[in-house]
Amino acid sequence: MVVLNRIYTRTGDDGTTSLGSGDRRKKYDLRVDAYGTLDEVNATIGLVRLHTAGDAALDPALARIQNDLFDVEADLCLSEKGPGGARLTVTDAQVTWLEGEIDRLNEELAPLRSFILPGGTPAAAYMHLARTVCRRAERIMVALRDQPGETVTDASLKYVNRLSDFLFVAGRYANDKGARDVLWAPGQNR
Repeated sequence: MVVLNRIYTRTGDDGTTSLGSGDRRKKYDLRVDAYGTLDEVNATIGLVRLHTAGDAALDPALARIQNDLFDVEADLCLSEKGPGGARLTVTDAQVTWLEGEIDRLNEELAPLRSFILPGGTPAAAYMHLARTVCRRAERIMVALRDQPGETVTDASLKYVNRLSDFLFVAGRYANDKGARDVLWAPGQNR
């Protein structure tokens, strides 16, 4: 599927990059920004996984999400082929799976009584970082979709929206199922 025998090509030295369709775009193009920001989400999840390696409830889901994020990136990159020759894209089934994971983790959490400040365990803190980067990616994807002549698939947008929800719930779960959540105290320092 992907063969990389040379890492540098020099084709991007002029400030452009190639999409999966072969079209060249500026490196600051919203489409490139969208999938580049999802790559940041993926890298941040890699940091989370340094702290969840032995956690059977979180780590397998995070590993699957890292792989699925490449499907979303391929979709945004307008990749022409995937397995079987079809255009590679994230699917509604992947969104449904993510919703199931959110529900599974959320079942064990007490209802929130305040907003949560990023922190607690290292895994939770990195999960919140991944969540905020994911929300930025979502905003970029919406801006891209709103550009004339541009498209973003509904499944990709739904997946990224649900992923930020998953990362929030998983962050609470990583904080001893919410017991170590750091809660916002409105007006505490006035």
